[in-house]
Amino acid sequence: MMYRSYFILILFSLSLSAQQTLIHCGNIFDAPSGKLLQEKTLVVEGERIIAVTDGFRMPKSDQKVVDLSQQTVLPGLIDMHVHIEHESNSESYRKRFVDNEADIAFESVVFAQRTLNAGFTTVRDLGGTGVNVALRNAINAGKVQGPRIYTAEKSLASTGGHADPTNGMRRNLAGNPGPKEGVVNSIEDAFKAVRQRYKNGADCIKITATGGVLSVAKNGQNPQFTTSEIRAIVQTANDYGMHVAAHAHGDEGMYRAVSAGVKTIEHGTLMQERTMDLMIEKQAYLVPTITAGKQVAEKAAIPGYFPAVIVPKALAIGPQIQKTFAKAYKRGVPIAFGTDAGVFPHGLNAKEFAYMVEAGMPASVALQTATVVNAKLLKQENHLGQLNKGFYADIIAVEGNPLSSIETMENVVFVMKNGKVVKN
Repeated sequence: MMYRSYFILILFSLSLSAQQTLIHCGNIFDAPSGKLLQEKTLVVEGERIIAVTDGFRMPKSDQKVVDLSQQTVLPGLIDMHVHIEHESNSESYRKRFVDNEADIAFESVVFAQRTLNAGFTTVRDLGGTGVNVALRNAINAGKVQGPRIYTAEKSLASTGGHADPTNGMRRNLAGNPGPKEGVVNSIEDAFKAVRQRYKNGADCIKITATGGVLSVAKNGQNPQFTTSEIRAIVQTANDYGMHVAAHAHGDEGMYRAVSAGVKTIEHGTLMQERTMDLMIEKQAYLVPTITAGKQVAEKAAIPGYFPAVIVPKALAIGPQIQKTFAKAYKRGVPIAFGTDAGVFPHGLNAKEFAYMVEAGMPASVALQTATVVNAKLLKQENHLGQLNKGFYADIIAVEGNPLSSIETMENVVFVMKNGKVVKN
């Protein structure tokens, strides 16, 4: 009887073990080195890669095979700047008065699926209504498909600043939003606004350190926080284990942000040498969002697409981002990959690679910014951003060689996230 019970226990244990999948990779992008390796097999069990072997390993009877022997295989990509709740269009400014949270939620599921299908298995969402927290939780629970989300929940702004949610509204609708709504006008407000984001489920903090393009406000580049306010935000965020990202177009606002300890500067459009050198010193990262700049400038040329107050800002700011990125990269500023998807259609995130390469960054380095660099910024460098033993099985594939033709990244043909195939 004892032997029979032992035998049953062994069979039960075997039935609980996850089936292994062998992925035959024609080429594999080794993110830490930036090189392509030939003919490897990834062994996936559950959510993780458990081995990487040379050649095309023959399967055992209980193993599945995914044949990517004619493709280039890469780690799932990481976009550090998206707005997963919305997608900018000519109706955007009307929709904020007519859409309910449920409308936003249903649309966000579509955007999340499109992002995942484009090969972006992880994103940092830098501001919405709070639906982004619920979407993150639904994806983590397996209720809907989408990328792994690290979210700022609601961006922080000063009164009338770029992320003041009541900009452009008539007075009886505008009211007097405060820290609960993400509006900060003092050090005390800063403490409360960050703690409110933590209470609401945020993973990181996003501030609008300068004016912006798409807000219904006149100035697109003036500084909108004092250094002491930003320092209070950063210190409080650090207390809660969160880093701070700063939207910034004008140099003075981003200089204040970097001085106060902000980790990433989003856009960086009019960045001067003094700020570049400070970012190098403090190891703060530029997230360039070149695609958003180009798309916004293009749409501003369409009569009536944007409210009139936005058009001159879009035409002045949009075309400058790629030039500043080129200068910052050449000077040695740390670069992280981010697109501002949502300002343009979700799923087109990989266009950013071509713009980075066009501006002088080697294709291998551009791919590293969207893998190992961003994983480190998220403090997930032991779990995300490379195809190695112990890492999450976030795996994508493209046709051709992205190191010689970076545009191939815009057509991802295979996606696996957490060991599950979501696009084949």
